[in-house]
Amino acid sequence: MKKHLGSFFIMISIALAASSAMSTEHQHGEHQQALTADSNAPADVKLHGDCAYCGMNRGKFAHSRMLITYADGKSTATCSIHCAAIDLKNSKGAAIKSVQVGDFNTKVLIDAEKAFWVIGGDRRGVMTKTPKWAFAEKTAAEAFIKDHGGKLATYHEALSLAEKDGGK
Repeated sequence: MKKHLGSFFIMISIALAASSAMSTEHQHGEHQQALTADSNAPADVKLHGDCAYCGMNRGKFAHSRMLITYADGKSTATCSIHCAAIDLKNSKGAAIKSVQVGDFNTKVLIDAEKAFWVIGGDRRGVMTKTPKWAFAEKTAAEAFIKDHGGKLATYHEALSLAEKDGGK
């Protein structure tokens, strides 16, 4: 009987070890899938995954994310113009090297001041009561307005409104 119990415990131990190894391999596979998905993320999202102010995932909001780079080399990554406005207010007086925003359609970072901004429309905004979207091309902004409403604006108009209208 003792021999059978010993064999039984050995078999249970082997089964548990195999199960643990399979679980670890499965988890590694899931982790590898996550890394593969993240490898498609834009470089700035890989460096700054979450918004510096609200913690939202910048990859999920790549179409509205912003990246502010200061002359001293520091940068702030946000999910939206709302959170960027907070950073700019908190850093008042700091020399700015660049302000970039995700193009609504392509999600590629573009110069916020050269972008064609759309304020308003029927698409729900990010961290704001009044939506604000940036487009690299004027024709894309006009097509958005035709489909969803809103009006063309400059970066400074969008930023000024973001400072005033607050978050959701």
